[in-house]
Amino acid sequence: MPKQEAPLAALQQYIPEGSFTEVLFYLQLYNVHLTITRHRQSVLGDYRHSVKGKAHRISINGDLNKYAFLITLLHELAHLFTFEKFGNKVQAHGKEWKKEFSNILTDFLAKKIFPPDIEKAILDNLQNPAASSCVDETLMRVLHTYDKKPEGVFLLEQLEENALFKIKSGRIFKKANKIRKRYKCVEVKTGKFYLFSAVYAVTVVKPG
Repeated sequence: MPKQEAPLAALQQYIPEGSFTEVLFYLQLYNVHLTITRHRQSVLGDYRHSVKGKAHRISINGDLNKYAFLITLLHELAHLFTFEKFGNKVQAHGKEWKKEFSNILTDFLAKKIFPPDIEKAILDNLQNPAASSCVDETLMRVLHTYDKKPEGVFLLEQLEENALFKIKSGRIFKKANKIRKRYKCVEVKTGKFYLFSAVYAVTVVKPG
């Protein structure tokens, strides 16, 4: 699925019930060009500020579950709010952005649109929100339970050591030992080592 502008009315199918009206308000107020794109391994969403009269641009991965999609969209809107106030004079995920992200998350929590387990994970993270919803492992674990997972898909931390797994690009790895918060894994084809988040979603590969 190529990147394409999302008709705002169609956005309702991607976000939880009860969130559309306020999301639409922000998108229209700031004239946001919203696109929904195919899965991107490195990011869930992206923000590009307005320049030379062009609109603010936000893109979100279309394969996210509704709660992950909304949280990612709020993450990117927080970048927009930060840019409107400070331009490029502050760090991308500095204290200014964290304040904006905390504020908009608090607003949406008040709407009671998140299930209790997601709400608790967000509340626990509100004081110092992670740069990405995926960075906070507790929130990522909870959001993962709402994914429509094909058979054989697990979080990396759920696999036994030396288990083989495949990522979405098709590359195959063997799980090795844990180094701090990440797992050291070896790519079977090249023998090179890579570090993966414990909550990275992978597909189990059966030996042989």
